[in-house]
Amino acid sequence: MSREKKRLLAAIRRYVIFFLLIAFVISCCMLLFLHTMQTSVGITFTEKGIKTAAILTMGNVIFLSLLCTVIDAVRRVFMVERPVRQIVDGAEKIARGDFTARIKPLCGVGSEGFDRIIDCFNQMAEELSGVETLRTDFIANVSHELKTPLAVMQNYATLLQSPDLTEAQRIEYANAISEQSRRLADLITNILKLNRLENQQIYPVSKRYDLGEQLAECLLNFEDTWEKKNIDIETDIEEEVFVESDDELLSLVWNNLFSNAFKFTEPGGVVSVTLKPDGESAVVKVSDTGCGIPPEVGIHIFEKFYQGDTSHATQGNGLGLALVKRVVDIVGGDISVESEVGKGSTFTVKIRRAADGEVQKTS
Repeated sequence: MSREKKRLLAAIRRYVIFFLLIAFVISCCMLLFLHTMQTSVGITFTEKGIKTAAILTMGNVIFLSLLCTVIDAVRRVFMVERPVRQIVDGAEKIARGDFTARIKPLCGVGSEGFDRIIDCFNQMAEELSGVETLRTDFIANVSHELKTPLAVMQNYATLLQSPDLTEAQRIEYANAISEQSRRLADLITNILKLNRLENQQIYPVSKRYDLGEQLAECLLNFEDTWEKKNIDIETDIEEEVFVESDDELLSLVWNNLFSNAFKFTEPGGVVSVTLKPDGESAVVKVSDTGCGIPPEVGIHIFEKFYQGDTSHATQGNGLGLALVKRVVDIVGGDISVESEVGKGSTFTVKIRRAADGEVQKTS
C-alpha cells in the first residue's frame, strides 16, 4: 500500500473517531435538553420540529467533526509530522555514514517531548562521530604499524637470499628480522590486550599486597637494559605500602612506564622510582632524564597509537600508554604526566591503599 493511501485511510479513521465522539456528546446533550424542557417547562415538540432538530444536529455533528479533523491534521503536521520527519532525515543520514548530521531544536508549544529526543539524537550523533574518527584513525595506524615491520622483514629476507653474504651479514640480517618480528608480536599482543580491556572482557581480581615489592620486582626485569645503557637508578620506595588491587593488571602499568623511561633516556641518564603513601592513596612516580614531552604532545599522550616524537617511532607502537591509562581507570586510580622538553618526564600514578590490618582476599 502506498504512503498516500495510508495517509488517506488514517485521515478517514480520525474523522470517523471525531464523528462518533461528537455525535455521542451532542446527542446526549440534546436528549438531556429536550427532557428538561418537557419536564420543567412543559413544552411539547411536534414531529416536524423533532425532525428539523435532528437534521440540524446531524449537520452540526458533521461540521464539528470535519472542523476537529482539520484542526487535528494541522496540529499533527506542525507538532508531530515535522519533528518526526526531521528525526527520520537525520537518522537516514547517520545510516548512510554522515555522522555530521544534527537536528535543530524545535520551538513552540508541544515540542518539549521532541526536544528531549532531539537532544539525545544529537548526543548520539556526536558520540558516533567520535567513535568513527577513532575507528578510522585506529585502522590507519594499525595498517601503518603492521606495514613497517613487515616491509623491513621483507627487505632483509630478500637480502638473505644473496649467495655472496658473509656470515656476519647473515647474522645481522637475521637479527633484524627477529627484532621486527618481536615488534610485530608485541603490537598484536597489545592490540588484543587493549581490545579486551576496552570491551571489559578482563575483570579485576583484587587482593591485598605490598606495592613496593611489586615495583622492585618489575624494575629488576629491566636490569640488563639499564646496565647496557649505563643508566643510573634512583629509588625511594617506602616499605609496607599495601594496596587492594589486581596485581597482574598493575604490573602492566609499571612495566610500560619503566620501559618508556629506559627507552627514551639517553646513555648515562637517570631513571628514578618513588613510592609514598598520601592519605588513602599510594603515589608512585616514575621519572627519567629523557627527551621530554612538548605540551601539545602531552595532551594526546594516552591516546592509542599517538607518537609525538617521530624520531622514536620505530621503538614503539603507541599502545603502551593507552594500555596504562585504561588499566589505571579500571582499578579506580589516576595517572598524570609532567614533562619538560630536554629535561625529562615524570609519570604519577595514584592507587587506593588497602586499610591497615585488612586480611588478604580475592573478589
